Amino acid sequence: MKVANEFGVWIAASFMVVMVVVQALLIYRQLFVAAKTVNVTDAQLKRAFRTGAITAVGPVIAIFIVMVGLMSVIGAPMAWMRLAVIGAAPTELTAAQVGAEAVGVKFGGADYDLHAMAASWWTMAINGVGWLLLVGLFAHKLEDVRQKIGGGDIAWLGVLSSAAMIGAFGFLSGRNIVARGGPLIASVAGGIAMVILLQIAKKVPAIKEYSLGLAMLAAMAVAALLT
Repeated sequence: MKVANEFGVWIAASFMVVMVVVQALLIYRQLFVAAKTVNVTDAQLKRAFRTGAITAVGPVIAIFIVMVGLMSVIGAPMAWMRLAVIGAAPTELTAAQVGAEAVGVKFGGADYDLHAMAASWWTMAINGVGWLLLVGLFAHKLEDVRQKIGGGDIAWLGVLSSAAMIGAFGFLSGRNIVARGGPLIASVAGGIAMVILLQIAKKVPAIKEYSLGLAMLAAMAVAALLT
């Protein structure tokens, strides 16, 4: 742990985190430029950013909890860097565990030494390379693919995009339902909370932009109380 938390590791990790922050700022700047071309007002942008910030609270709490656990085993700077760059807490935890198992020790166990920690670090890094390369090389082509599949029909493109979103969230929720226990309770509670909040939003429109974030917080609270 002395090696994992030393100043040099903090410096090395900070380069990646700074890069993520710079990318976010560049995207925000580009959003304001693009908004003017499609007649989106600054007020609408601010409302969208506020909605995104509130919605992010739920996932961030879950990520923070996993980060604290990772910090106690692989060190604070590496846990900070990995979850700042990737943000997929279960994936990072699994990769760290696989790295430890590859050298024949239990993750965080008594025999988890510097060699095993290095294996965890490398496994986490290599595990994230695939989708980062995919995004860097092919993300700019995805809109062309979407247009070709949709055949230029705006209505069909809307249906296609909605179906893809429903499929993605359905897949994530499906895993929770199959897992049962806390994940199942959280999924059901979140769904019920979302329905209730959307009904309330009909009378109090201001709450609509916070509904997703509030539903996630309600889901976590109910799951924590019942499990």
